[in-house]
Amino acid sequence: MQISLTMRAVMVFVAYLVGSIPVGVILSAVAGGGDIRKAGSGNIGATNVYRVHGKKLGAVTLIGDALKGLLPTLAAKMLGLTAFWVCLVALAAFIGHLYPVFLQFKGGKGVATALGIFLVISPAALLAGILLFALLVSRFRYVSLGSLAAAATMPLFIGIFNSTDYKTYIVLSLCIAVLIFYKHKENIKRLLNGEELKV
Repeated sequence: MQISLTMRAVMVFVAYLVGSIPVGVILSAVAGGGDIRKAGSGNIGATNVYRVHGKKLGAVTLIGDALKGLLPTLAAKMLGLTAFWVCLVALAAFIGHLYPVFLQFKGGKGVATALGIFLVISPAALLAGILLFALLVSRFRYVSLGSLAAAATMPLFIGIFNSTDYKTYIVLSLCIAVLIFYKHKENIKRLLNGEELKV
């Protein structure tokens, strides 16, 4: 099925809008918890929702944020777009979560949305990243440390497990890793100073 350039551009734009949906903010408000941005760390992601509202709402937020990356990326692949356009759609959804138009471009840190993206692009690489994340979090109790380590090694895991289009997907994973590290800059400072919150 041939997709026109205009339609591909529309898919990228729609992916950004999907990524911009503030799942944590919406769920916290519906649950009667007020604005999650004014509680805990102030982040809209699953970790802060978990700390403020508990495991159940945190888990639902995680799933919702992951779906924001998964659904646009899966749609792009199922429509037969090239790896380049699949990556553009995925990156647009990811940037939407980080810089959502609905929250004055002040969003989350992107880990759950990246999870959804990599579930489509490379399930085996994602599994390796999740195992590394789980190992580090269980040992050191820092979610941020596990997230950063998984993001940093995802390009390597994709290179190992992907046999087709791996170069394009490695570039995507590098872009995502850089953005995740940038959004975690305050966490990195706290980790280095021994002030990061544990779970």
